[in-house]
Amino acid sequence: MPHSEAIASKRSRDSSRRKFKAGRQGKNELRYSVALSPVIATQVERYAGTVDTSMSKAIAALVRLGLVSQEDRKREFFKRLKENLADGDPKQEDRLVDEFRALILGR
Repeated sequence: MPHSEAIASKRSRDSSRRKFKAGRQGKNELRYSVALSPVIATQVERYAGTVDTSMSKAIAALVRLGLVSQEDRKREFFKRLKENLADGDPKQEDRLVDEFRALILGR
C-alpha cells in the first residue's frame, strides 16, 4: 500500500473513532467491573432471564433495589425510634441503639 493511501486510511479510521467516542461522552453512566461469586452470578443470570434483560442491566437494577431497600429500612427505623423514645423505657432504648448500630454497620 503506498504511503499516501496508508495515511488516508489511518485518517478515516481516526475520524470514525472520534465520532464513536464523541457519541459516548454525552452519557452520564459510569462503567465498573465486578466479580461475583458463582452462586450470586447464577442468581443474577436467573433474574436477568426472568425480566428479559442483560446481565449488566440486571446488576444495575439489583443494586438500585438494594439501595432503595436500605433507605426504606433506615426510614422505618427512625420512625420506630421516634415513637419508642417517647415511652422512655431504658431497655427499649438500649435495644434500639443496638438495632441502629446493626443497621448502620451492617452487623
